[in-house]
Amino acid sequence: MPTKLEQLKKLWDAGDYRNALKLAATWPRLGEHKKAIQQGWAAAWNPGFYHQMGKDPAALYRDGLGALAERYDLTLPTKEGTRTDDPDPGFITEGHKQ
Repeated sequence: MPTKLEQLKKLWDAGDYRNALKLAATWPRLGEHKKAIQQGWAAAWNPGFYHQMGKDPAALYRDGLGALAERYDLTLPTKEGTRTDDPDPGFITEGHKQ
């Protein structure tokens, strides 16, 4: 059975950044990156809430990905190598226009 870190790296390598962030957000020991990772997942999960607070959920999501990459020494994706929903999360802005 793969470890959680192995699962995270597999999701990341497959380009499934949203689920990688979701997985890591549940971990108790994220160090100085904890707030950014958990807020990034929360913004992806409930962007309308962050819009109501006057925050940019797409930016929080990207910050969470950056923190996750830094914490676990992952390579951030380039714009050309991403799926359509990551890391420019159209799923956040398209369904929640205010």
